[in-house]
Amino acid sequence: MDRRALGRSLSKIANASVEEALAGMREIAGGASRIGITGPPGAGKSTLIGRLARRRLDNGAAVAVVAVDPTSPHTRGAILGDRIRMDSVADDPRLFIRSLASRGANDGLADNIADVLATLDGYPFDEVILETVGVGQAEYAVRALVDTLVLVLIPESGDQIQAMKAGTLEMADIYVINKADLPGAERIASEIRAVARLRRRLASDWEPLVIMTAAESPDGITALNAAVSRHLDFVRASRNTDEVRRLRREYHVKSLIMRAIADILAENPEVIDCSPREAFELVVGRLKERRP
Repeated sequence: MDRRALGRSLSKIANASVEEALAGMREIAGGASRIGITGPPGAGKSTLIGRLARRRLDNGAAVAVVAVDPTSPHTRGAILGDRIRMDSVADDPRLFIRSLASRGANDGLADNIADVLATLDGYPFDEVILETVGVGQAEYAVRALVDTLVLVLIPESGDQIQAMKAGTLEMADIYVINKADLPGAERIASEIRAVARLRRRLASDWEPLVIMTAAESPDGITALNAAVSRHLDFVRASRNTDEVRRLRREYHVKSLIMRAIADILAENPEVIDCSPREAFELVVGRLKERRP
């Protein structure tokens, strides 16, 4: 695998305009298993991913990590530091790490993320780990893009848990209480287990797992690694491939439309001074004009 060529390809895709993305769009059936890692800022997602990636590599998998870092609304820049936090595994030749700026995306992901993931499907990776920005309430979108979703929380997450929308909190397949050596970990774990039991009763054949992890203990990461493997096996045995494809296409189309609308509003600031009906008609007209 030409890692430099892959890096250049991903840069081109990540920076593509809506029209360029549409022109180069491709959909690949199958591809790598996708593991999403989400949770509030400061939960230790990147460090946890580094430890999990090490275990997945030890399992024999070739792994790609896509880490989305937040773009500043003021400078439009992003600190792409996830490779530093994953330094313990970054040099393994079977691991590919790519940080992406969230840019205009407001769903915890990044512009053109669906195309980035589709491109990785064309390479010999067994698994892709996708780390979201960690904005808490706006990340339901990642559910459509991954097979297994891990929600990372910490003992100090009590107020954040209360603030989370039900859909965000209940969407995970695996919950991780990270930094579980801190006070309050068991209380948070108990609250999450209650959410998991409710979800199982209401709508799911999978019983979400709650895993406790801590930096100084290998047992937690061993349990998380086993839980991820168990859920991926469950998905392979039970998934509706057509439904998965439909959900991912829906996300892809919606993300492109939202980007196009944002571009039109930025190019035509006078729209904001119009009535809602006039603004709507102008935006729809501009969308028709932009059709490739």
